[in-house]
Amino acid sequence: MFPVITDPAILPILFQDALNAGDVDGVLALFAPGAGMRTAAGEHIAGTEALRAEIGGTVAARGRLTNVQRHTLVGAGTALLVTDWTMEIDGPGGGRLAPTGTTANIARRDADGGWRFTVLNPLGTA
Repeated sequence: MFPVITDPAILPILFQDALNAGDVDGVLALFAPGAGMRTAAGEHIAGTEALRAEIGGTVAARGRLTNVQRHTLVGAGTALLVTDWTMEIDGPGGGRLAPTGTTANIARRDADGGWRFTVLNPLGTA
């Protein structure tokens, strides 16, 4: 479990580090209860079990994420996190793929003052 995250700008790096370590529970700890995400396939999922399946599949495919933070905009206990990413992953034919993109993620400040993701959209504005 992560300590209280007092700066939302570090969420993408914590996500990257936990995913690259194969720590599905560490990634899930970054999400607020009831959080959701848009998958790379464009499907919207929500809830811990759906997120666990999605993150677990990425770990199983030996996903290696690199995040570069572009913007963090904060207001009214909410943060918009815009991050450029590259995900190296095993492709269906056995070779490695390296898609890239830009996220538009939302985080909120919890009652304890910590920040957690509420919505992840790795497809950004697409």
